[in-house]
This record gives sequence, C-alpha cells and structure tokens, in this order.
Amino acid sequence: MDRSEIIISGDTAGMEWRLPVLRFKGSDPKAPKIHIQAALHANELPGTALVHFLCEKLRAVESAGEIRSDITIIPHANPIGAAQSHFGELQGRFDLGTRTNFNREFPLISVKDRDGLVAELDRYNAVDRLKRQLMHMALEADLVIDLHCDDESLQYAYIDEAFWPEAADLASALDMEAVLLSDGESSAFEEAIGYAWKHETSEKKTRLPGKLSVTVELRGMRDVYPDMAKKDAEGLFNFLAARGAIAHPVTLAPFTGPAVPLDNIEMIRAPEAGTVLFHRNIGEEIKEGELLATILTRPGMADGAIEVRAPQAGLIVTRTSSRLVRRRADLMKIACGAASKVVRKPGALEN
Repeated sequence: MDRSEIIISGDTAGMEWRLPVLRFKGSDPKAPKIHIQAALHANELPGTALVHFLCEKLRAVESAGEIRSDITIIPHANPIGAAQSHFGELQGRFDLGTRTNFNREFPLISVKDRDGLVAELDRYNAVDRLKRQLMHMALEADLVIDLHCDDESLQYAYIDEAFWPEAADLASALDMEAVLLSDGESSAFEEAIGYAWKHETSEKKTRLPGKLSVTVELRGMRDVYPDMAKKDAEGLFNFLAARGAIAHPVTLAPFTGPAVPLDNIEMIRAPEAGTVLFHRNIGEEIKEGELLATILTRPGMADGAIEVRAPQAGLIVTRTSSRLVRRRADLMKIACGAASKVVRKPGALEN
C-alpha cells in the first residue's frame, strides 16, 4: 500500500489541509480500476470506519499478490469540512464559507476534459480545489464508490438507472435493504462522474456497462460500530472480488430488495413546526393512511397536535433524528410501488 497526501492551501494566510490518499497497485492492467472515498460529508463516518477495515483486508491479499486492480482509497475525503464546527457541533454537510453542500456543484464535464479539472487550480477557492481533485482522481477509475450515511436509515444506495441492474451485485454484497434509482440529473459527486462518462461522445450514453458510480448510504449517522464496519468491509471486499479486482473466489446471492425510481419516493415533510412523536420506525412496511407521526404544534392545548399520515403504502427507508422540527422539514423517505402525486424536480431529493 502506498500513502500520499494532497495539500490544499487555504483561502486565508497560514491555512492548509492535507488529504491522505491510499493506493494499492494491481497486477492486471485489464482489471477495473477502483476509486473509493468516504466522508465527503465530513460528519458522516460509517464509511471511514468501513475503509479502515477494508484496508486491513486489502493489505493481507496484497502480500499474497492477489490484488488485480489499481485501487485508490480516500478514508476521509473532506478535511475542510472536518475542521468546521459551529458552537461545538461539526458542520460536515455545508461549507460555512460558501453555504454550499460539499456534495453538490461538482463540474459537469465530459471525461475527455478530465485534465482541465486540475488546470490552473489557483483560480478556485479551497472547496472547489478539493472537489476538482477528487473528481480528477475518480475519473481515472471504472468503479467509483462514494460512502455516505443518512440520519436514521436503512442500508441503501442511490444508483443511476444507467448502471442498473448490473449494480445489483453491490446491493447484494452490502446487504442493502433498498435501492433508489436516480436520474443522473444532479451535480452530486457520483452523478457528476456518471455525467462525464455519459457525455464522452457527442451522443449521450444511456447505458454504461462495466462502469459504476454510486452513493452508498451506510445506515445512520450514529451507526459507527466495529462489528458493523467489519461486516460492511467484508461486503465491499466481496463486491470487488466479484468484479475481478481481487483474485478471491466469491459467490453473491441475488439482490431481493426493492429498487424504485426517485419519483416513487414519498418525502414526508412536517406541515407545521413542533415536537415530533414518531409512531413508525425505519424498516417498517406501512399502508396508505397509516399514522406516521404526531406533531405537537401547541403543547398543552386541546387543538395543539396534528397528525401526519402515509400518502401511500411503502417501506420507511429514512427518518430524521430531530424531534423539534421546522415547517416543511424532512421527516421520512418512504419507498413506494407507485409514483408520488407530488411532482419532483429532476436531481437530488434533498439539498
């Protein structure tokens, strides 16, 4: 394993960040190249724990000469966000300086223009330099895995329809409980990678066999435990072996969970501000009209509570950990068999 660092100079005097990059050299130039990164949202740490144990396994097979692919791993992809706290709370999702989501506004380019990402980097602020260098590295790979987590959540992934159902092997290997099929229309990291591949030629590609760019949501923010991380590392190792990156025999079971387009996701939002009392939990199958939550809008008053009910049947994939919510705050994501009646704009489900 080779370790190097990318140094990102700050936007104020005397500041810089160091981004560690781990590389395993493969023996087969025809094997798919791999890029794995964790904690682009700096406070989402299940992926960082996963890659720690994954690297243990990779070092073992490296010594046995069984690594066939070039594998690049970035254990914590956002040192800038990791340094941003507000009143003692880490702010890992949005940059405090620009108010931009660290996983949005990646350049939408053709893969042919990859080298332009790192040309004249001094023209850009530190966050954009970080994004451009991450994207430049990833576009050298064939399989790109961006490890995130949700708030309170099942294990699931956002997978562009261009990679499905070929990517069902990843869903199986990681024991995902759902797959959300995205439309590739946002500027999030994994969709920007897919965009670059789709626009390699003048005619936009709709299928990308042998390629994969995916956001994996490793359960919830607090699901950072050694046994979970080791299990997830084993699953990702098996996926890499199944794709030919590691000379290790493995058989993956078929993926049996739901795979639904984003139009079929019911985003349950708070109609009013107040204290949330949840009646249903993640992982539960619910029916249309079932009571999901009660919001205490005026505690102590006879008319001080309102009910939130399911618009249709489905699987509760995520739930907020907040119990005091603002009006229109996201409460749940429910994966359903039919499209939501709420019209969704193309792109990401949330900011």
